[in-house]
Amino acid sequence: MSVASLKVGNYRWRVVALLFFATTINYIDRQVLGMLKPFIADDLMISEAGYGYIVSAFQAAYALGLLFVGRLIDKYGTRVTYAISIAIWSLAGCFHAVARNAFGFGMARFFLGLGESGNFPSAVKATAEWFPKKERALATGIFNSGSNIGAVVAPLIVTGVTLKWGWQWAFIITGMLGFIWMFFWLPMYKLPKQSPKLKPSEFDYINQDGVEVETKKEKVAWGQLLKFKGTIGICLARFVCDWVWWFFLFWAPDFLNKTQGVDLQHMQWALIIIYSFAAFGGIAGGGLSSWLIKLGRPVAFSRKAAMLVCALLVVPVVILPSSKSIVVAIALISLATFAHQGWASNIYTLVSDYYPKNLVATLTSLAGFCGSVGGVLAASFVGNILEITGSYFVVFLTAGLAYLVAWLMLQIFLPRNGQVYKAEDAVKAEQ
Repeated sequence: MSVASLKVGNYRWRVVALLFFATTINYIDRQVLGMLKPFIADDLMISEAGYGYIVSAFQAAYALGLLFVGRLIDKYGTRVTYAISIAIWSLAGCFHAVARNAFGFGMARFFLGLGESGNFPSAVKATAEWFPKKERALATGIFNSGSNIGAVVAPLIVTGVTLKWGWQWAFIITGMLGFIWMFFWLPMYKLPKQSPKLKPSEFDYINQDGVEVETKKEKVAWGQLLKFKGTIGICLARFVCDWVWWFFLFWAPDFLNKTQGVDLQHMQWALIIIYSFAAFGGIAGGGLSSWLIKLGRPVAFSRKAAMLVCALLVVPVVILPSSKSIVVAIALISLATFAHQGWASNIYTLVSDYYPKNLVATLTSLAGFCGSVGGVLAASFVGNILEITGSYFVVFLTAGLAYLVAWLMLQIFLPRNGQVYKAEDAVKAEQ
């Protein structure tokens, strides 16, 4: 650790550690079903279309939760709402163990999605509260890498537990992890101005962009936020490409099993490789834009430049269905997940770049809702395409081009001068 870091203080990085572990647990819980899909489908006779509807139930609940969770976070604070969210999704994770058909799994996934909808709005809000703009993308990349670590850890837990005790216990054990996290979160997390352990020098460092005064008069409805072109751009970008990550998460194990003959015992190593690359991608993507900012490039340019690089790195996945090599298959999926997480680190941070802190969770929820709607439609689309054609060609072609389309939308709609929107402007626009 540098002398400068010691002088300023590093308590904010402990906050990132808490966010990282919450996101890790979040992805362990949602990854279990994808890992066990071949087992459960055979055991309970669930079809491809049925599995698609189960995934859609998760996405629909995730979208529904995002309708209100952001405003709850902005109103009641990150500490309480995050704890409630993780309690809901942890209980839902455990309840997968008692499901006996597609409807039962759909219900369990619904409540899992409802609880998990609070994770990223809470984490992005906490990052905006605890970091200056120049560090937010890096901090976001670090906590968001928990999604990949969760996807890496999940195969190790799920494989061992399933082979020894059965797939039901895999859901129960992973579902209990969230309650352990809560014992650390509740006593440790406070706002910077309320934290007794925060040095004055670090408080000033965190607020170097200026202290934002939050007032109850600055409540802005989604309809008012949509009057800003930037809101439309971010929401459209999330709608177009968020589903691709869900596709890799829920269908990659099945794809490798059916096209490359990878069984459950070997699947864990394939997924460890894939999501290890994804973890590095989240940090690399956030680090790239932060590096460009430190070089003196404008914030808006730095975010978009990093995202363009990530969008181009996803394109090669279009050739995946024609590959007969397991090495090539794993390499292309790894590259795509690496790029997606680099993209995610920056698109999450765009919200706190363009909007005041007291609107960050609300706007993150709005954008997340649009991404989830795209995910709901895509999950059913993917399931039915596979049911009808038995081929992944159309799916991978669409996934490979989605990020470039989303990047163009950001270019069109986001202000290129990095203008920061103000809540009062939306209120005036409404009047």
